[in-house]
Amino acid sequence: MKRLWNSLNIAFSMYSRLPAAQCDWSEENMKYVMCFFPWIGLVIGALSLGWDALASYLHVEDPLRTVLLMMIPLAVSGGIHLDGLLDTADALSSWRTREKRLEILKDSHAGAFAVIVCAAYFFLLYGVLAMVRGNMTAVYALVFVISRSLSGFSVVTFPKASADGTVAGFSRNAQTRVIQNVTVCYVLLCAACGFLLHPLYGAALLAGVLASFLWYYRMAMKNFGGINGDLAGCFLSVCELAAPFALVLADRILQIAG
Repeated sequence: MKRLWNSLNIAFSMYSRLPAAQCDWSEENMKYVMCFFPWIGLVIGALSLGWDALASYLHVEDPLRTVLLMMIPLAVSGGIHLDGLLDTADALSSWRTREKRLEILKDSHAGAFAVIVCAAYFFLLYGVLAMVRGNMTAVYALVFVISRSLSGFSVVTFPKASADGTVAGFSRNAQTRVIQNVTVCYVLLCAACGFLLHPLYGAALLAGVLASFLWYYRMAMKNFGGINGDLAGCFLSVCELAAPFALVLADRILQIAG
C-alpha cells in the first residue's frame, strides 16, 4: 500500500499543481505512477462540472463561463501538456531531419510556430467549449480521464524516441502489464459512462479520442521514431480539443436531424 501511495504522490507532483506528499522517486515507487495519472483528469473533470453548474446557477455570461472552463485544466496541470504541444509544433514545422526535430523538442525556447499554434489552439478551444452545454458537459468531463489513460498506456507501450528522458525512465521502471490493464479499464469505464449519459455524445467522444490517438501514434512514429514526454503532452492537448469538437458536431447533427 505504501508503494501505491508513493506512486500516487509522484503522479500528482509530476503532472499537476495539486498538493502531494513528498516521497522518494525510487524505482519501486515509480512502478505504478501511470496508474494514477488519470486520477488528475478525474479532478479536472469534477472541477469542470462544478464550475459549469455554478456558472449556470449564477447565470454567468458565456465569455467568462467558457474562459474559466478552459483555464481549469491549465491551472491544474500547470501547462505541462500544453508545453508539449508547442514544442511539437516547432519541431514538426522545422521540416528538418529526425535528429534535429528531437533536438528542437528539447529546446526550452518557443519559436514562431509555437506561438501561432498556441493562439490557434485557444481560439478553437474557446469556440468549441462555448457550445458544450447540458448533457454534453458531463460527457465532456470524461475526456480528461480518457486522455490521460491513453497517454499512460502509450508511455509503457509505444516505442521511445530516445533512451533517456522522463518517459523512457517511467517506462523502464513501470509495471507494464498492470498499467496497460488498468488504463484500458479506465477508458472502457469512461466510455460506458458516456454511453449511459447520452449514446450519441458518448460515441462522438470516443470517436474524437480514438482519432486523436491514432494520429498521435502515426505522427510520433513517422516524424520521431517513437514517443517522449513532449509528444505525449501534445497528444493529450490535441485529444482535449478534438473530443469536445466531435461532441459539438454530433450535437449539430442531432439538431438538424431533429
